[in-house]
Amino acid sequence: MAGYKGHLAGATAFAIGYLALLAYAFSVDAAYRQFTFMEQVGYPLALVGLALLFGLWPDVDTDSKGQSVFYSIFFAADLFLIVTEQFRSAAYLGLVALLLVLSRHRGWTHTWWAMLLVPSPLLLLPYLHVPERPLVGLPFYGAAVVGYLSHLVVDRIT
Repeated sequence: MAGYKGHLAGATAFAIGYLALLAYAFSVDAAYRQFTFMEQVGYPLALVGLALLFGLWPDVDTDSKGQSVFYSIFFAADLFLIVTEQFRSAAYLGLVALLLVLSRHRGWTHTWWAMLLVPSPLLLLPYLHVPERPLVGLPFYGAAVVGYLSHLVVDRIT
């Protein structure tokens, strides 16, 4: 079993490969370009950041660095929701966070279907807000899936 450093190294390698693939895909035919994120420095960094986060995500169900990172994010998000009086959303976030701790390690978080399902809000939520550009969330979803995949691959290898 790899530690968080091994998972971050794997996610970094997969993210670099993903960025190279995107750079190649968007250089082939600019006429089909749906997004312009490769022209800006911030987006590739955001994609690598997402890949790194999702490279740690599957271990959120056990005492790990990933759990520390994500529960810090959950706490900040829940606090924001409470301060802005979005109590229903805060309750749902709390329920999801609680369910993650109750699941067994290497259970559902280490499956291929979770790899596709867990990052799906990154694909669906932008579509709901920008329906005229239906694939605007695709590069972010792809980065999350690539990071998640890196975790599963590194676990297989080690």
